[in-house]
Amino acid sequence: MTHFDAASAEPPHPAARAALLAAFDEGWADPARLYRAGRQARLLLDQSRAAVADVLGCRAREVTFTASGTAAIHYGVAGVLAGRRRVGDRLVVSAVEHSAVLHAAELHAAERTDTERHDTVATVGVDRLGRVDVEAFARELEVPGTALACLQAANHEVGTVQPLAPVFEAAGAAGVPLLVDAAQVVGRLPVPPEWSVLCASSHKWGGPAGVGILAVRKGTRFAPTWAVDEHEDGRVPGAVNLPGIVAAAAALVAREQERQAEAVRLRALTDRLRAALPTVADDIDVFGDPDERLPNLVAFSCPAVNAEALVLDLDEAGFEVSSGSACTSDTVTPSHVLVAMGAADRGNVRVSLPFGTAEEDVERFLAVLPGVLEKLR
Repeated sequence: MTHFDAASAEPPHPAARAALLAAFDEGWADPARLYRAGRQARLLLDQSRAAVADVLGCRAREVTFTASGTAAIHYGVAGVLAGRRRVGDRLVVSAVEHSAVLHAAELHAAERTDTERHDTVATVGVDRLGRVDVEAFARELEVPGTALACLQAANHEVGTVQPLAPVFEAAGAAGVPLLVDAAQVVGRLPVPPEWSVLCASSHKWGGPAGVGILAVRKGTRFAPTWAVDEHEDGRVPGAVNLPGIVAAAAALVAREQERQAEAVRLRALTDRLRAALPTVADDIDVFGDPDERLPNLVAFSCPAVNAEALVLDLDEAGFEVSSGSACTSDTVTPSHVLVAMGAADRGNVRVSLPFGTAEEDVERFLAVLPGVLEKLR
């Protein structure tokens, strides 16, 4: 079976496996305790935090470990909004943010009265490549009462890298912190420096699931509205998953050493996919920015076929890919990203190559795809 869904979860890095097993032996104790095992656990936690901070380009004290990337986003949004309540409660997001950001925005709006709710969250549109409208974003940042803005580093469905630099500059001019969902770029591209709050997820770079990153730059007001304790500097509650954190940090350090060369290699493979897919069938459309994009991700649609059926048939043919829509037992929800882009919302497939993908795997995929499509038509 060939895994082509690294945007959902990258296969575990060998460094993560080794570190996880070692941490079960050396990092099982409470790092807040003063006895020997506790001190050893604390040392592992501090080393892991410093390693992650080094890759992110921030101070170790600015890094908080959470239970997931989604939890990091929810804590980040709620904490900054609460910390800046004297400024206002207005939130600005792009239309193509990850559902974790949009759900946090929905919850924030739901807590307001009906008359307040309309102006609480502003959503900024994107073009047909999935790039946010920078001028429109800047205008929203200037609206009085804006407390926080959210913009992803790169889109999780179509791979388009967002123009963070001009948006961050506009946010700074307006005095508004910018929360960046960097889940898809950490470990794949250089971590952008343009952020006030950054969120990421370990299993996207080959670490274990169950470890999220919430980094809050010094000077960004942050006030937990939930019950906290002595863990993680009072930002998030509960004991940390120390073995998972150690494994996540080990995987990130190893991935960062490999990242640049592997990004060049994977980009060549996705260039091949982007060029070949439109020749497979006349109605195939390839999404996302052809240049400013993640090196490992290609999204395309074939409206004549059902996306879920295509995913299942490709699975039978030996390829694990994902659909651009969410499927439950009785409903199929169109991708909000593709809707915002004005793109077709049927037959959408995302192919995201993990580290180490071989050229022959891509060629086999291109050889199998025409027969699968013909069967479904």
